[in-house]
Amino acid sequence: MQARILRLNLAGQPLDWLTWQEASCLYVRDLVTWSLGGIVQRVRGGFNRNGERSTLDLASIIACGGARMARPRSRPPLTNRALFFRDVHTCLYCGNIFKSFELTRDHVIPVSKGGMDSWENVVTACRRCNQHKGNYLLEDIEMELLALPFCPNAAEYLALINSERIRGDQMEFLRSQFSRRRQQDWLLH
Repeated sequence: MQARILRLNLAGQPLDWLTWQEASCLYVRDLVTWSLGGIVQRVRGGFNRNGERSTLDLASIIACGGARMARPRSRPPLTNRALFFRDVHTCLYCGNIFKSFELTRDHVIPVSKGGMDSWENVVTACRRCNQHKGNYLLEDIEMELLALPFCPNAAEYLALINSERIRGDQMEFLRSQFSRRRQQDWLLH
């Protein structure tokens, strides 16, 4: 799997993941202001008149400038993949760990009862627990949540959506921007 490059704005706020091709374009257009971390890839270019080949070393973390300061998303998009990683592939009702294809998204307060499809109202559930809960409120069927749902910040979200191929230097940078309660052991599984 190809490593991705973490793009930041000039203030060091994480924005998104780039392919090496996208990062190369930013380097060539002279939009990379500073970089951190190790070299992800060396791109080899053409030859000059003297027969020397051009090269471009792509760092794992780059900060990009431009006419305006890019802002991170205020609310990351809710996807099942990110949700399952947020909850560490654990059913938040029974506490068992499952593979992604065995999991479902459950609305703590069902949509039919006014619940929203938002980070704060959805949890990872196994099919059995989701079916048992059905369209009920937890207090109506004496079920309990093992953890409270939360909306990840920009750094946490970027770690979630790229967790299977994130580099150590990138994770260290992102972890420094995690919410205090999640800095220690979250996403180490």
